Amino acid sequence: MSINTTINQAKFFVSSLILFVATTGCGEMGSKSLSPTRVAKKHVSPNVVGLTPSSGASENLDGSRVEVKKTGSNWQLFRNGEPYYIQGSGGAGNEGPISLLAAVGGNSTRTWGADDKSIALLDKAHENGLSVTMGIWLEHERLGMDYTDYDKVTEQIDLTLSHVKRLKNHPAILIWGIGNEMEGEGGDNPAIWSHIEHLAQLIKAEDPNHPVMTVIAEMGGRKIEAIHKLCPSVDIIGINSYGGGRTVPERYRDLGGTKPYIVTEFGPQGTWEVGKNSFGAINEKTSTAKVDQYRASYTAFKNDQQFCLGSYAFLWGSKQEGTATWFGMLTPDGKKTAAVDLMSEFWTGKKPENLCPRIQDLSLEGPDTVDANATVKLKLVADDPEGQPINVTWKVMAEAGSYVTGGDFQKAPPSFDDAIVTANSSSATVKLPEATGTYRVYAFVDDGANGAATANIPIRVQGKHVLAEASPKPEGSVVVYDEPEDEMTYAPSGYMGSVDSIALDISSQDDPKVGQHCLKCEFKRSDDWGGVVWQHPENDWGDKPGGFDLTAAKKLTFWTRSENGGEKIQFGFGVLGQDKKYFDTAKKEIEVTLETEWKQHEIDLAGLDLQRIKTGFFWSLAGQGQPVTFYLDRVVYE
Repeated sequence: MSINTTINQAKFFVSSLILFVATTGCGEMGSKSLSPTRVAKKHVSPNVVGLTPSSGASENLDGSRVEVKKTGSNWQLFRNGEPYYIQGSGGAGNEGPISLLAAVGGNSTRTWGADDKSIALLDKAHENGLSVTMGIWLEHERLGMDYTDYDKVTEQIDLTLSHVKRLKNHPAILIWGIGNEMEGEGGDNPAIWSHIEHLAQLIKAEDPNHPVMTVIAEMGGRKIEAIHKLCPSVDIIGINSYGGGRTVPERYRDLGGTKPYIVTEFGPQGTWEVGKNSFGAINEKTSTAKVDQYRASYTAFKNDQQFCLGSYAFLWGSKQEGTATWFGMLTPDGKKTAAVDLMSEFWTGKKPENLCPRIQDLSLEGPDTVDANATVKLKLVADDPEGQPINVTWKVMAEAGSYVTGGDFQKAPPSFDDAIVTANSSSATVKLPEATGTYRVYAFVDDGANGAATANIPIRVQGKHVLAEASPKPEGSVVVYDEPEDEMTYAPSGYMGSVDSIALDISSQDDPKVGQHCLKCEFKRSDDWGGVVWQHPENDWGDKPGGFDLTAAKKLTFWTRSENGGEKIQFGFGVLGQDKKYFDTAKKEIEVTLETEWKQHEIDLAGLDLQRIKTGFFWSLAGQGQPVTFYLDRVVYE
């Protein structure tokens, strides 16, 4: 038996004992074991005070009765004896107006926690005829939660029960949502699932009139298996799914799911699910184009009459997450976008009388990498379906420090109002700032009738960074990978995404292109995403000095082939942004369609500031519908 196995078994024993002690009140016990993991969509502090009629959720109201029933092979939700299919959006009342959600045919909203704002919206929801899936925030291991710590676990139990006791009789309550993506990447920590099962039992004992759900990030790892085996008291599984939304029903069955589920978040592809351009920025679809993802996902959910009880589109409002407009179904000033029109059509069976404006294209004249203080021109092609005149507001903002936040709060980056030189409804001239970095130019289209459309383009201002610490400057070519016995400049130590699904063999002898060996890369999942970053120093994400000065390099070349051919994979270098103390001074990426025969690829380094490159190479891929095996050979800066 390995040491890791022994430790895991001990942790499971301790966590089970803690739950027993918490229930019986016997003794005190504590243990520490941190395991950082990803991701929370929205962190809501559990700040609860005694409720009064003015703060919402008046206690003298008669509660609703909600049941989950199985008829034949199909699951169905019933509210006060009537079938109830959830047509909802998350965040209404807190992020965007709840009255608008009701007006366009929505019947429910969802919160991520039971803070004062979330509690107060219960009365608003009831007044507008909407139900609320009330989230109860559970802390994440990556944020310091230890599910084998007696005090932390019992505090979370007490807090959960205080929410349920206060709110259970409010008629807007539909479902209790225990946690949001607290399970971590693989979902294989039994202490977390034991805690959720214990909470579900306590909630149902206190409130037998509302089902209990727990919410997970996608379905990777052992999450579905764990809930079915370790959480029999959980009635419903909540699934947050973006790029994989259209395949949720199929994948749920393949993983052995038999409980009913609700898609608790869906929308456009996530910021973590799209490729990057030549300087490492993500490209965002227009609000007009995003509806295709909403449509495909919702159609798949709606057609699953056996397990799916409904869904919550994300997000009823606007939020800075990667960009200012990526997930918002509303603009920052509260106007609806095409995603709202689409959901309204699904929910009501008819198109809205006044549709949002449409953006056909936003383009940049000239290159997307320019010098400091350069002036660029953008062209916009947009119209209104009803032929009404449109107004366009242009805005320039600095790029966010991170594209993947885990849903945590992200401060809005600075804006540059003086950067707009001239602007009208079809074009804008912009003078970019002096500072080196990435900027994003936004176009907000308004039809004058509460309808809007959004688009943006990232632009890179190039220049030479002033660094406090210089990196070593190698002589000659810099080899990232050639033969395994060679000394490595960069180490393939930075695993990303579904890390348990990645395997590397640096000494493969399977038909190498150069020398006696090649690098075999495997991604063993058909969905989700993964990748590997070559780092210096090893296992560092920008917190330590290191990297190399590669200013003498002219190009980065590498060879690829795959077993099946046709897979699309991103290759490049430079993943550390300026939010890190020791960042990459340049970044570039290309997408390669793999072939079964060896093929060499080249990344041109001309014009890039290569003073410090800490992440010298990477590959990343999104799920290809089947596992992927490909090979790399002779990766070198020439």
